[in-house]
Amino acid sequence: MDIISQYREQFVTHLKARTQMTEPRNLYEPVHYILGLGGKRLRPILTLMTAEVFGGKAKDAMDAALAIEMFHNFSLVHDDIMDDAPLRRGKTTVHEKWDLNTGILSGDAMLILAYQFFEGYPPETFKKLTTLFSNTAIEVCEGQQYDVDFETRDDVTIPEYLKMIEYKTSVLVAAAMQMGAIIAHASEKDAEAMYEFGRNLGIAFQLQDDYLDAFGDPKTFGKQVGGDIMENKKTFLYLKSLEKSTKEDQESLMHLYSIKPKDAAAKVEAVKSIFKDSGAVEATQTEIEAYTQKAFEVLEQLTIPETNKELLRKFGENLMKRTV
Repeated sequence: MDIISQYREQFVTHLKARTQMTEPRNLYEPVHYILGLGGKRLRPILTLMTAEVFGGKAKDAMDAALAIEMFHNFSLVHDDIMDDAPLRRGKTTVHEKWDLNTGILSGDAMLILAYQFFEGYPPETFKKLTTLFSNTAIEVCEGQQYDVDFETRDDVTIPEYLKMIEYKTSVLVAAAMQMGAIIAHASEKDAEAMYEFGRNLGIAFQLQDDYLDAFGDPKTFGKQVGGDIMENKKTFLYLKSLEKSTKEDQESLMHLYSIKPKDAAAKVEAVKSIFKDSGAVEATQTEIEAYTQKAFEVLEQLTIPETNKELLRKFGENLMKRTV
């Protein structure tokens, strides 16, 4: 078994032990449901891996990893409500399986539970972890608001979009890695470098997610393929298409993003065709590679053994080859 699978298995065991079902069931059952849907467990794995990279123990980072995973899943429950999404990881979303009020309340409980998982750390470590966590949590909310705002704006720029995905997605990846470094008592410089590694990798990860949302395989992707297009989300693919398309295709794309037709599949295919013809697909893949390389450059600053740098590099490479 490879090391990533080992981290995942250890984390899932810890998650099950620390999240026992209790009353009222209608509050906690949805929490267990969303946590049990699986997923890549990317963020908690990064917390555990980073702790060991700096000479700490994975078991000491388990509760911080759990806080990150709980918060991430809380944000998914509320995102799915905002997007009116029917599927998450190929399964019915919480608000569809139960109802809207349950989705809101169970999500709120998950946010509070996330903070409780930090309570077992020594005071100084607790302060560092919760300060980082609070800063990250508010940035995730800011990123989500930018995302919502962009749906009704026709003047979104690529720098604005990159800031939005940094806040909505990559800061949580970055914080997950910095937490591992904090728990392992890494130097402040190394802990901040790990944050930068995670931030750049997180942006690459989200750009890859945008690409897979349009061009991924529905069997492996887990979410509804074309969901971003149906929701008129101004992704990197969309913004690059506007930048690089013919005037005719620009007008077609803007029209398609102003409507929500009954035949959603036809709209998705028409938009994807413009994405391809404009060269936006290649531009997106180039950007993914650029941010991945930025992350790898940060690794050179770290005062850790070369074998540990290689482990992080390999993880990043595998992440960019994913189809899910």
